[in-house]
Amino acid sequence: MEIINEYIIETVVAIALVIILILYFLIRKPKQIIKEDVTESVVDVTIGDVPKDNKILEVESVAKDEPTVPDTKRIKRAVVYHDKIKKVDFEIFKGVRILVAEDNLINQKVITALLATSGIDITMASDGQIALDILKDDSDFSLILMDAHMPNIDGFQATRLIRKNPDYNHIPVIALSGDTATDDINNMYKVGMEQHLEKPLKMDNLYDVLYMYTSGDESNNGAQHSTQTSAKFDIEVGLDVCGGDKEFYIEILNDFTSKYSDSSKQLQEYISNQDAINANKMLLDISGVAANIGADYLHNVAIKLKNSIEKPEDLEYVTNLKEYKRALAEVCAAIEEYKQT
Repeated sequence: MEIINEYIIETVVAIALVIILILYFLIRKPKQIIKEDVTESVVDVTIGDVPKDNKILEVESVAKDEPTVPDTKRIKRAVVYHDKIKKVDFEIFKGVRILVAEDNLINQKVITALLATSGIDITMASDGQIALDILKDDSDFSLILMDAHMPNIDGFQATRLIRKNPDYNHIPVIALSGDTATDDINNMYKVGMEQHLEKPLKMDNLYDVLYMYTSGDESNNGAQHSTQTSAKFDIEVGLDVCGGDKEFYIEILNDFTSKYSDSSKQLQEYISNQDAINANKMLLDISGVAANIGADYLHNVAIKLKNSIEKPEDLEYVTNLKEYKRALAEVCAAIEEYKQT
């Protein structure tokens, strides 16, 4: 009887152990499946081999914390190593034109004082709407420093509108903001801002941004421009072409102003419509006539604009069109002045 009781007890214990083991595996199995499913979903969106230590989820979370820097073609040169930047170092950017959209008067004064002796041409706008109005009349800027938070139109909305206008494709927009969170910086990049300058502004960071988005030729272009201005309209050359006949010369000048005084608008329309054929034809005509009337500077600018239209991907045509517009206006003004003598 004792043997039977012992057998029954051992059988019950064995059955209990089996039940416990079955319950253990039933409980453990869903957790394993869940872990496998999570791992597979991460692997599906991960480029490259899975790390040997299987820290896939950690890698994914780290990646989300890094701002997504936009791809840009507007950077002109790589930043080089330099010592601590001083105010005098900004003089290498002489001739650079920047538009600063900043509503805080103190910040405006800080930027102006910092660059006061640099030779940089600074145009201030106290909100996004004013910045857009300035660009309508003059978009010949090397870059825009854009405060993110301003009244009327803030920096985000202003940048969206700037990036939608192909006439401003050559101008990089740099964010000015005290926001440093990853999501905030990513939002700046998404609307078209290309770099983030943290407030309070540090001289080294501003120097690096200016260096990246300028070519180093701005000061030379300024010197060349001032030299050429004095010889934009050479009356003696024009009279010589006309055999010294002043009346005939004035007749030619009248024909020129009548036909080409609004040519910059027509060229803008051709370029906007990607009509390079008619744009080139007009510029060839203008360059030839300009040389005949003694407007050599306008002749050279027209040739430069024509060549840049043939390579639209470089975006140089935008700046060259602005230069053409100024040169044309100055020649037309000089012609009117000459006709009064």
